[in-house]
Amino acid sequence: MATTNTSGRRKTAIARIYLKEGSGNITVNDKDYKVYFPTLPLQYIVNQAIETSNQAGKFDILVNVKGGGITGQAEATRLAIAKALVELDPEVKPALRAKGLMTRDSRMVERKKPGRRKARRRFQFSKR
Repeated sequence: MATTNTSGRRKTAIARIYLKEGSGNITVNDKDYKVYFPTLPLQYIVNQAIETSNQAGKFDILVNVKGGGITGQAEATRLAIAKALVELDPEVKPALRAKGLMTRDSRMVERKKPGRRKARRRFQFSKR
């Protein structure tokens, strides 16, 4: 029986997944993924790696995700699933890489600098 554990990250969200052979159930933080990610674009993001590798309905996936917002969590989950699928079957890696699913998106929020209102925004200039 094929099982694997991997993690994915995006912004400040971290997703740990446990992938095992099954009927295609995806559970996120003890809820069905369609309840946890209510919009269709987020559900598409979560399913993207599975659909690209033609593995739909073959694995049960248990996801623990924390931090960040809902979009970052969905993208972290997608990366973790893609990494797990490659760990089980290295032949799907070129297809996943072509869609950009194997690359960790390292863009983070820029920190706030001292003496500024936000990261780059200055205070309003007053001539008088």
